[in-house]
Amino acid sequence: MRGRCRAIAASAAAGALLALADGDARAEPAQRQAAPAAAAQAPAAAAQAAQVTMPSPIDPTDPPYPPGGAGDATVVLRLTVHADGTVGAVEVEGEEPFASAAARAAASWRFEPARRDGRPIGARILFRVTFRDPRHAVPATPAAPRPAPAGPAPPLESAAPAPPPPPAPPKPIDVVVVGERAAPMTTSMTREEVRQMPGAFGDPFRAVEAMPGVTPIASGVPYFFVRGAPPGNVGYFVDGVRVPLLYHVALGPSVIHPALVERVDLYPGGFPARFGRYTGGVIAGETREPSRLFHGEANVRLFDAGAMVEAPWADGRGTALVGGRYAYPGALLSLFSPGVELGYWDYQARATYDFSPYDRVGLFAFGSHDYLAQIEDDGETDVVLAGDFHRLDLRYDRFFGRGGRLRHAVTLGYEQSSNQDGERAGSTRLLGTRVELSAPVSEPLTVRAGADAQLERFDIDIRENDGDFPSRNDRALARLFTSREDLAAGLWADVVLRPAPELEVVPGVRGDFFSSGGETAWTVDPRLATRLQATRNVALLSAFGMTHQPPSFLGAVPGLQIGGLRGGVQTGLLASAGVELRLPEGIKATISAFRSGFFDLSDALGNRLPGTDIGLAQRAELRGTGSTHGLEIHAHRSLSKRVGGFVSYTLSRSVRHVGRETFDSAFDRRHVLNAAAAVDLGRGWKLGGRTVFYSGIPMTLDYDLWGNDGLNGQRPDNDDEDRPDTEEDLRRREQLREQIARYVRGLSLPERLPAFFRLDLRLEKRWVLREGRTVSLTVEVLNATAGKETLQYECSLLRGCEPEELGPIVIPSLGGEASF
Repeated sequence: MRGRCRAIAASAAAGALLALADGDARAEPAQRQAAPAAAAQAPAAAAQAAQVTMPSPIDPTDPPYPPGGAGDATVVLRLTVHADGTVGAVEVEGEEPFASAAARAAASWRFEPARRDGRPIGARILFRVTFRDPRHAVPATPAAPRPAPAGPAPPLESAAPAPPPPPAPPKPIDVVVVGERAAPMTTSMTREEVRQMPGAFGDPFRAVEAMPGVTPIASGVPYFFVRGAPPGNVGYFVDGVRVPLLYHVALGPSVIHPALVERVDLYPGGFPARFGRYTGGVIAGETREPSRLFHGEANVRLFDAGAMVEAPWADGRGTALVGGRYAYPGALLSLFSPGVELGYWDYQARATYDFSPYDRVGLFAFGSHDYLAQIEDDGETDVVLAGDFHRLDLRYDRFFGRGGRLRHAVTLGYEQSSNQDGERAGSTRLLGTRVELSAPVSEPLTVRAGADAQLERFDIDIRENDGDFPSRNDRALARLFTSREDLAAGLWADVVLRPAPELEVVPGVRGDFFSSGGETAWTVDPRLATRLQATRNVALLSAFGMTHQPPSFLGAVPGLQIGGLRGGVQTGLLASAGVELRLPEGIKATISAFRSGFFDLSDALGNRLPGTDIGLAQRAELRGTGSTHGLEIHAHRSLSKRVGGFVSYTLSRSVRHVGRETFDSAFDRRHVLNAAAAVDLGRGWKLGGRTVFYSGIPMTLDYDLWGNDGLNGQRPDNDDEDRPDTEEDLRRREQLREQIARYVRGLSLPERLPAFFRLDLRLEKRWVLREGRTVSLTVEVLNATAGKETLQYECSLLRGCEPEELGPIVIPSLGGEASF
C-alpha cells in the first residue's frame, strides 16, 4: 500500500470582460477618456450577440459632500466591478476633495454584477457622481396657492422662485464590449464562484477536477487525465508563465493565493495558438488586474494560513502586492498520522507602474516549497516528495485602441527536487521570453500573434543501485533523466473573424522547434475554432487542433523532466463539437462530443499492459498510440445566486496500443459525475454540497514477489534486504512472477475495480461590515462519507489476490477569512 501511495505522490510530484457604461443615478452622460484597457467602441451588435448585461447598483451611491468642498462638482469614476458585485480597482477623474470622497465611497458600493450569457463576469464601467453644494440647494417647491377671494387685492409680495423643470428621463445604458470572448469549447470558473464550491476550499485551481472531460487519478488528488491525455501532457500556466507544480504536496492547495486569481480556464483540446508544447489540455490561471485602492484578504485554517495585500503608490500610477501561505500541519499529523512529516509554503509579489495611459511595466514573482516524508520504524526518514520552484516575470505592456495590447516579457526561473535520501536529485535554471500581440484591425477582424522561447539547464543526479546488478527500472531512470540543455522556441498567429454578428471563426497556426540532448525536431500545429449563434439561446461550437510535445513522465516535478527526443516528439489530434444552450432561470448548458488521438505517446501511468508488472520508468520508455472518445454534459447556474449549482458528466473510453497489444488505459474511467448545489439561507449563511462519482479503472494487479507474502515468506539470501539484487535474485523474481501469473489466470477476478463515491460539504457564515469589509467563518469537509478507493489488487502465492485500498482521504477544514 505504501508503495502505491508513494507512486501516486510521485505522480503528483484573457480575460475578464471590459465594458463601458454610463451609470450614475442622474443618468448624465460621461465622456470616455483614453485608458489602457480600451479607447474605442465596438458595435452594439457585438454586445447583443454576447448577451451581456451591465452592472447595476443595489446600494445607495450618493457619497456625502466632502468637508472643505465649495460649489457643485462632477467626478467620473472608472470602476472595476468583480463577478461577486464588489468594487475592485477605482480610477477617478475630477477635482479634490471631491475625487477622494467619491473614490472612498465607491470602495464600499455593491452592484448586481455584469453577466455574459447569464454567468457573472467582471466588468469595467464609467460612473458619474455629481456633488451639489448643500448651501446652494434649491428650496422645496411650495404648494400651489388657493384662489383669492373676491375683494380688494392683497398687498403684493415677492414672488416665489419658479420650480425647476422636471429631470429628463434616464437615458439607456450604452453597452460597448471591448474584451475578448472566451475561446469556443473552453470551461471557465471565477474565484468568486469557486468560493462556494464544496471540496475546493475556495481555490480556483482545485475546481478543475469538477469540469467536464477531467478524470482524476485518485480522489482528492488534483492531477488529472484530460480527455484521455495523461497528467504529464497537461500544461499549467499562470499569466502565461509555465509552472512545474500547481498544487502543494499533491493533495494540498494551489501554489497561488486564491485572492490573486481572477479566473481559471480549462482548454481540453483545440486550444488557442498561443498555447503549445502539450498534447493534452491546458489549465491557465489569470490574475486580477492591479487595483488602485488599498485592499487585502487573510485566511486562517487548522493546517495553514495565508494573506494578500495590495496598495497603490506614486499617486495611483503604481501598485504593489504581496501574498503567501504557510502550512503548520504538525499538530494534526501527530494525532492522525504520527509517522508523516509534511510542510509547504508559497509566496507572490507583484509591482506595476504606468508611465502613461498607454504604457505599463510590471514585475511578478512567485514560488513554492513542498516537503513530504515518512518516518520508518527504525527512525530513518524516507522522503517521498521534496522540491521548490521560483519564477520572476518582467513585463512591459503597451495598450492600443479598440482594446489592443502588446506584451513583451522575460522570465527567469529556478526549481529543484530531492531524492529519498534528502539529497538533490535534479535542478533546473530557466530563461524565457515571449511577445504577445492582440490588435483589433476593424470591427469584424482581430489579429493575434506572438513568439516565445525557453532555454533550460538541467543538472540531474539519478543514480543506479550501487551494486553490480541495478534493477531494470533503475537503468531506465538513468537513461531518461540526464543532465543537459533544452531549447524550445515557437511562433504563432491566429485571427478572430466575425463576418456576421452571429458567427466567429478563429483559424490559427503554431510552429515550434525542440532541441534536447543533441536531438532536434520541428513541428507545425494548425488550429481552428468556430462559434455560430444559431438562435438567441442556441450556439454551435467546434474546435480542432494538432499539438506536439517532447517525451513526458508522470507529471510536473520540479527540476526533473525526461531528456532527449528518443522516439520523436508526441503528437496529438484533438477535435470536439457541441451545442451551448441558454435555459430559463439563468442556467447555461453545453453538450459536447470529442475524439482525441495520440501518437508516439509516452504514458507511464496509462501504458500498463495487463498481466505485466514493470516499473514506471520502464513504462515511460514504451511508446505507442492512444485514442479517446466521449460525450460531455455540463449544466450550470451561478453558485453566487441564492440557489445555484452545476452538473458535470463525462462518458468516455480511453484505449492504448503498444506493440501488438491493445488495451484500456490503466486510468480509463467510463463514467465521471460531479454535481453540486449551494443555497443562500439568509442572514449571511450559505450551505453547499457536492457529490463525486466515478466508475472503477481496469483491473490492475501488483505481484508480491518478496517479503512476508512472497514464496515461503522469504527473500532469497535475505541477510541484507537493502543490498542490490544479484543474478540469483533476478532469476528467482522471474520464476515467482510466472508462478503468480499462472495462479492469477485461474482466478475469476472482475474486469474493473469498484466504483467510488464521495460527498463534500460546506457551511459558511459571512458578515458584511462597513466600507466593503467582510468576515467569514467556514466549515468544509472533503470526502465526508470517508469513502475508500481501490487502486489495485495485490497478489501473492500465500494470500491470493486482495484489494489494495487508498484512504479514506478525508480533509476537514475549519477556518476564518477577512477582507477589506
